[in-house]
Amino acid sequence: MSQKEKLQCLKDFHKDTLKPSPGKSPGTRPEDEAEGKHPQREKWASKLDFVLSVAGGFVGLGNVWRFPYLCYKNGGGAFLIPYFIFLFGGGLPVFFLEVALGQYTSQGGITCWEKLCPIFTGIGYASIVIVSLLNVYYIVILAWGLYYLFQCFQPELPWAKCNQPWNTENCIEDTLRKNKSHLIAANFTNFTSPVTEFWE
Repeated sequence: MSQKEKLQCLKDFHKDTLKPSPGKSPGTRPEDEAEGKHPQREKWASKLDFVLSVAGGFVGLGNVWRFPYLCYKNGGGAFLIPYFIFLFGGGLPVFFLEVALGQYTSQGGITCWEKLCPIFTGIGYASIVIVSLLNVYYIVILAWGLYYLFQCFQPELPWAKCNQPWNTENCIEDTLRKNKSHLIAANFTNFTSPVTEFWE
């Protein structure tokens, strides 16, 4: 089969599947495929598609669940001062650098650095390693969520009373803590809640 016949077969095969949609690149042309060229990368259909894809990448459990907890554990409102300093001084500039570099080079996380400067390829590999480690961390958080979800289906919650093996002598149930006269009579000064002892 000659080169011309191969090209015609590819054109016939791809004529329906390679119709470009608005705002997107046409994909791999039959001529490029016949010549062994790399396929063209698709482009975003609109700016909204891009914004929603980026938002889906950075809005997750860390924002909704872990951030309020970190604020509470590290001083409440005082934690927000260094947080915003590092957010505007380091986090957002690096984020915009990555987005701009990815859009400019139309490459992935590793090859975009290689295209910029071959010696920077290690930055791309390092970022993949970091993301892999963070994924392990987030899997643990998701496992906690599933664990507590299944615990909620028990007749009695394990963090509701003080008769569990992990409870200490200072554990006082919430029903007794609400009765202040009983609390004063018992002279409890260093008591803890079963909820606190379960979570910590």
